[in-house]
Amino acid sequence: MGPERPFPTLPAMRLRVLGSNGTYPTPGHPASGYLVDHDGTVVMLDCGPATLGALQALMPPARLSAIVISHGHGDHCIDLFPLFSVLRFGPETVTGLPVFAPAGFAERFGGFLGAGPDHDLYRILEFRTAAPGITARVGSLSLAFEEAVHPVPAVVTGVEAGGRRLVYSGDTGPGGGLARLAAGADVLLCEATTQGEPGGYPYHLAAVDAGAAAAAAGVGRLLVTHVAPLLDPEVSVREAASVFDGPVSWAAPGLEVQI
Repeated sequence: MGPERPFPTLPAMRLRVLGSNGTYPTPGHPASGYLVDHDGTVVMLDCGPATLGALQALMPPARLSAIVISHGHGDHCIDLFPLFSVLRFGPETVTGLPVFAPAGFAERFGGFLGAGPDHDLYRILEFRTAAPGITARVGSLSLAFEEAVHPVPAVVTGVEAGGRRLVYSGDTGPGGGLARLAAGADVLLCEATTQGEPGGYPYHLAAVDAGAAAAAAGVGRLLVTHVAPLLDPEVSVREAASVFDGPVSWAAPGLEVQI
């Protein structure tokens, strides 16, 4: 692992994109995973395939303050397995790291490991419920959750500090709590899995849906993410921008945004 890149105290939040591929990773492009940091607090939003390596290139995983898992599909959570191992067996052992996830996730995750009640899983990771209407405080960051529209329990996540706010859609179809939570946000990090006509799939958004959501919520900036690997993200940006007048860009791996 290379030298740690510092996380200086910032007057605003910072978003770092670890990966943004929809469905599966490709070389150099991990699936969903994002870091939000502010004043020494570092929260990881989702932990998809290949994001652990990207995380380690930036910082020791033991520096994490909390993790949010938007839902239990593998492209958003699978690297939580090796991350648990790093925190358990790595150079810095961590205990009690908060993991916010929808109801039932902890049981399914522990069941895959065959983890009984005394397993180290529950010593290293402290699972907490993320559900619509729940709020939480992690260091200098405030978290809020609303309902996402997906086949499994899923949440939209808001992160706020110093009067600035980021909203992350996770995976969601039209509806749910995205519009409510995103209203007036400075940055909307929104899935844009497909391209073309809006509303084509009940559990995901097309790029034009993401743009429409940003416009309706009156956000300051839109970052499209979770673009299917066989699609050109620049097409997604253009389609989202056709219905949203604010700045639009792709959440490319390695992107850093000060909020």
